Amino acid sequence: MSTLKDLTSTLSFDGASDNSLNNLHLPSLIEIKNGQKVTPTFSHQEYANRHEKLREYLDSQNIAAVLFTSMHNINYYSDFIYCSFGRPYGLVISAQEVVSISANIDGGQPWRRTVGDNNIVYTDWQRDNYFKAIAKQIPNNGRVGLEFDHLPLDSFAKLKASLPNVEFVDISAACMTMRMIKSAEEIALIKKGAQVCDIGGAALVQAVYDGVPEYEVALASTQAMVRAIGEQFGHVELMDTWTWFQSGINTDGAHNPVTNRRVQSGDILSLNCFSMIAGYYTALERTLFLETCDADSLRYWQINCEVHEAGLELIKPGARCCDIAHELNKIYAKYDLLEKRSFGYGHSFGVLSHYYGREAGLELREDIETVLEPGMVVSMEPMIMIPEGMPGAGGYREHDILVINETGAENITGFKYGPEHNIIGR
Repeated sequence: MSTLKDLTSTLSFDGASDNSLNNLHLPSLIEIKNGQKVTPTFSHQEYANRHEKLREYLDSQNIAAVLFTSMHNINYYSDFIYCSFGRPYGLVISAQEVVSISANIDGGQPWRRTVGDNNIVYTDWQRDNYFKAIAKQIPNNGRVGLEFDHLPLDSFAKLKASLPNVEFVDISAACMTMRMIKSAEEIALIKKGAQVCDIGGAALVQAVYDGVPEYEVALASTQAMVRAIGEQFGHVELMDTWTWFQSGINTDGAHNPVTNRRVQSGDILSLNCFSMIAGYYTALERTLFLETCDADSLRYWQINCEVHEAGLELIKPGARCCDIAHELNKIYAKYDLLEKRSFGYGHSFGVLSHYYGREAGLELREDIETVLEPGMVVSMEPMIMIPEGMPGAGGYREHDILVINETGAENITGFKYGPEHNIIGR
């Protein structure tokens, strides 16, 4: 059944009425229960486990409720991924309730997707109705958790004005730590995502030929992945799956966008396939060459593969992120290539995207001392960049995803790497 309910009559909020200013006698807050709830990405027990773990932490810190504002945490705890477009969103979790806060522009979709007790919709009829929704949901006392790393200063000021008797505390790092250990259901989804990336990689290779523009190759890969997700999953929102296909000088950065540059025989190529399933990101990245690979390029490629293989062996329970980075640095240094390294050696997977989310405490870098544990999912992705004008110029990068278990790590990436497999079009 579909319902639309005005919540304004139950609202208590300090301050002058906006209606007196704009003469609009329309509701600030409503409910839109339109259609039926969809089947969530994970089981209801999975979400109940997440809520219980969070509530245990809140109770230990004497925190009455938490207001999430980031895409990744709202998705993680409710299965709802918002489209901001200049509007704020929220998820309030207390000992009693799980309630999402969304904008009227989304209709009933946030309610249909929220795994929780309810959804409050704020309208555009008055300014700052979003903060009225928060004030309705969170009592004006006690301690409330916020994501300090995902809250603009002006929003924080309005929150404090709306709830002047509340003590706001940061819970972002604690929640990140909780997300770093994946459940069995999460790992199963991540494995499917990796398989979809392998499908995208195969489609990409088939689309490459001398003279093809980068965007055509990327389109072929992305379409293959989207179709695979649509065919394999029920009740899934198809969004944000993408491909970065780079050629020649465009390979020098890991996140360089697709262009209309045309591929040429002998080019170094970067395959970057990213499947997104319900906010869960997986990746496949490979160095390729079209038709031929010169001797200088082959040498750099082989060195990077040597680092990659060593890294795969180092990822196991009990290893520290920083120690893995230091060991791999030794290999690059042996070849006088350490300064050509572009970034850290890998990172965590889960609820993240190229524009939201990051479990920064689980990155394979020299400054991260996190110890790897069973249930963590990390990449091994070494990269070196040889500047334009030097023999073998370009960016060399391989990328596999590993699930850490009790005895080692399972590599869930199937696409082969290295010169033996990826000099294509011959």
